Amino acid sequence: MGLISFVRESLRLLKLAKKPDRSELWLSIKICFLGILIVGLIGFMIYMLAHVIRPPI
Repeated sequence: MGLISFVRESLRLLKLAKKPDRSELWLSIKICFLGILIVGLIGFMIYMLAHVIRPPI
């Protein structure tokens, strides 16, 4: 893929892209927050499980 074709495809993509409306943006924020919360809870559960299995010295 040459530089010219990359620029041409990038410009085509930018022409097709649109700014999200308020509801779409809010939905995206909620999904991201839910994902962060789930990953954090999984990490906390692993930490607590490791703490129970091997108590600190």
